[in-house]
Amino acid sequence: MTNLSLVPQPLLSVRNLSIEFQTAQGPVRAVRDVSFDLMAGKTLAVVGESGSGKSTLVAAINGLLADNGRVAAGEVLFDGQDLAQMDEPALQRLRGQGIGLVPQDPMTNLNPIQRIGTQIGEALEIHGRTKGSATRARVVELLTMVGIPEPARRARQYPHELSGGMRQRVLIAMGLACEPKLLIADEPTSALDVTVQRVILDELADLTARLHTATIFVTHDLALASERADDVLVLYRGDPVEQGPSRDVLRAPAHRYTSDLIAAAPRIDGPLLPEAPALEAQKPLLELVGLRKTYVNKGAGAGSFVALEGSSFAIRKGQTVSVVGESGSGKSTTARLLLGLEQPTAGNILFEGHDISGLKGEAKKAFRRRVQPVFQNPLGSLDARFTVAQSIEEPMLLHNVPREERRARVDELLDRVSLPASMKQRRPDEISGGQAQRVAIARALSLNPDLVVLDEAVSALDVLVQAQILDLLAELQETLGLAYLFISHDLSVVRQISHVVHVMSKGRIVESGKPADIFNAPADPYTRALISAVPRVA
Repeated sequence: MTNLSLVPQPLLSVRNLSIEFQTAQGPVRAVRDVSFDLMAGKTLAVVGESGSGKSTLVAAINGLLADNGRVAAGEVLFDGQDLAQMDEPALQRLRGQGIGLVPQDPMTNLNPIQRIGTQIGEALEIHGRTKGSATRARVVELLTMVGIPEPARRARQYPHELSGGMRQRVLIAMGLACEPKLLIADEPTSALDVTVQRVILDELADLTARLHTATIFVTHDLALASERADDVLVLYRGDPVEQGPSRDVLRAPAHRYTSDLIAAAPRIDGPLLPEAPALEAQKPLLELVGLRKTYVNKGAGAGSFVALEGSSFAIRKGQTVSVVGESGSGKSTTARLLLGLEQPTAGNILFEGHDISGLKGEAKKAFRRRVQPVFQNPLGSLDARFTVAQSIEEPMLLHNVPREERRARVDELLDRVSLPASMKQRRPDEISGGQAQRVAIARALSLNPDLVVLDEAVSALDVLVQAQILDLLAELQETLGLAYLFISHDLSVVRQISHVVHVMSKGRIVESGKPADIFNAPADPYTRALISAVPRVA
């Protein structure tokens, strides 16, 4: 007879969990009948597209549902206690110490007026882990653990003084601060380049092994789920459609939806664009010649920092040129200079053979009409007060396009990016992330540009929406002859959509070439390190 007391019990046991939200139209079920067990030291990946219920599920586990949300049925047992029945004071004692959380968006989850060290230390002191100098020492230790250089100095800085990748690492440090039994990580590395992602995930794996910590990853990255999770749970519109050992599910999916997710995911060994010698024979639309950008620090840390050094490359009409590299490599600095948002310290930016570095007034306005950006965070780049129609119309308004022409152009652009005309009066909080990115692309096209600068424009999207946006960009390029500067840390996407790739490290281009050469036979050790760090679907 089995002694039940010797049988390992799950740290977390979710049983027939259903979650609903009260709306003006009545109750809406967002998650239906989800069940799973998670043992100490194990990792579960929860995958699915936007709106599938991933974040709602983990919010319920942590007792962080919105005010109009509730657990409609089932139970959430953590260490034998039903979290769904706990009152708020009990949940507050549990959060951070028993259950750690790493949210996705660092800009909305870090206090802009508090130093980084204060925010990490707060969790330690609230739960009685450390005080005073011991707190400061532990903060430095945590920042070191998640790969932040000069941790003591960074601890004294504010969120706006750190890069997006560093801010995400701060959130990870906060989630791990009290060494919780369960860590919930909601897209914890989506803002990070592949080498930093690997370092952090290795650190997380070491921590879970050492402390026997269980982890729930919410992710749209199937390769990450395959490589890092013991088990995977696939959600589709709130329903659990498939679950089991990650490698079994992702190698031989039983449900059509899982197959569609896998098929849509870009692969580092995936297909390449066909050769395009006709594009290479054209005169450059835009050229960067020996570009240098130096930033001067003021105050106590006076000195200078070279963000870009000797950068040179060309972009031709109808061509996609990608720039890849780690955070701080100079990718976004390149984009800002090209868009005329900053001026280079040295070198030239030539557009159709004319230097645009010193443009002013109407000449600068005319240039900006022909070069338009699409940024990483689609919802953050749209004005919350504007309707979809107003967002698309705004650039035309600034460039004095007549009213009737503007309105007709909005309808035309919505159709071009496959959005219904009924969406015109919606605001950003009423549309999905994928829809918002389509609106951002429509806005960028409103002035008929020649070049679109896409700065991490698909990195925040789930794989199905990402595939749709990439197909849309390819179609627009073919029909309109658009040139793209595509800035990304996602090498699998870059491989799929690029004609030319430039690899940047510490402000310099270390390797350039066609995707076939860069990805199949990388010459530079840094390029080889980037490619080897990319997670792969088993």
